Amino acid sequence: MSNQNDLCYEKALGYWADIPPTVDGVLGGFGFISDMDIDGSKLFLKSLFSLKNPPASHTALDCGAGIGRITKYLLLPYFQSVDVIEPDEKFLNTITDFVGEERTKLGNFYNVGLQKFKPDKKYDVIWNQWVLGYLTDKDLISFLQLCRNALSENGVIVIKENVTSSGKLEKDETDSSVTRSLKQFLKIFKTANLRRI
Repeated sequence: MSNQNDLCYEKALGYWADIPPTVDGVLGGFGFISDMDIDGSKLFLKSLFSLKNPPASHTALDCGAGIGRITKYLLLPYFQSVDVIEPDEKFLNTITDFVGEERTKLGNFYNVGLQKFKPDKKYDVIWNQWVLGYLTDKDLISFLQLCRNALSENGVIVIKENVTSSGKLEKDETDSSVTRSLKQFLKIFKTANLRRI
C-alpha cells in the first residue's frame, strides 16, 4: 500500500468548511456536469436492479453526501429511504431543504467522517462517489470492511471514483485528498475481501 500517513483529515474538513453549500460548490466549480453524472449513475443503478440476484430497494446510504445531490436526484427515486453521512455540518443542514418534497424519505443523518463511521446492517446499496480519496489506505480498507458487513442480502457497495492515468498515486495538497490508480483500488478491494461484480 502507498504511504499516506500525511493525509490530514482536519485539513480536508477545513477546505470544505470554506466551500458554499451549492451544487457548483460541492462539484468544485463543475456543477454543469451534474445532470450527465446522474444520468450515467441511473443507468448503472438500473443495471444493478436487473442482476439475477439484485439488491432490494429499501434503504441506501449516501457516503460523503455533501448537500444531497446524489441523494435527491439518484437514490431517493429508487429507494424507500436514504441515510446520509457527511462530516461538514453546513452541508448536512442543507440536505433537507435541498431535497424538497422527497424529504419524508430521508432517514438518518450522520455528521461524522467516513473513517469514524460504524454503519448498521441494513443497507441495500452503499453509494460512495468522489469521496474515498479523503481516506488513507488503512482507513479505506477498514471502512469498506464495515460497509461489507452492513449490507443486506444481495446488497452492493458502489464506488464511483476518478483514477489516475499515470498508474501512480496523486495527492492534492489543497484539500488533502488522493487520486488512486485502478490497480491500487483493486488491491484495496482484495484486502477488504470485496468481490467485484
